[in-house]
Amino acid sequence: QVQLAESGGGLVQAGGSLRLSCAVSGRTFSYYAVAWFRQAPGKEREFVAHIKWSGVMTDYADSVKGRFTISSDNAKNTVYLQMNSLEPEDSAIYYCAVRTSNVFLTARSRMAPNQYDYWGQGTQVTVSS
Repeated sequence: QVQLAESGGGLVQAGGSLRLSCAVSGRTFSYYAVAWFRQAPGKEREFVAHIKWSGVMTDYADSVKGRFTISSDNAKNTVYLQMNSLEPEDSAIYYCAVRTSNVFLTARSRMAPNQYDYWGQGTQVTVSS
């Protein structure tokens, strides 16, 4: 089993920054990649960013490129999402998720929630205008 715990969410004004953390525990040797997704009320869960646990490969949704940065600290088993220049449209519950398969996926496939095996409970991010 793998457990994930997100933290770092909160209320921030537009233009501000937040850093989310995703602490991974359990069978830490068994996961291959971590992603952040978000879900706003009435909307589907959408991909935000992805990182291979080695930190070599990262992907971002077009809506956050240049503003968000995903990184990993393997020694701490933690993945971060640095969010800058936040906009009200970024308001959502942010979830981290782990993929345990090392089968190669296309960039499009890496954005699909069903490719991920374990999920955290989420952390709320609210951006006021």
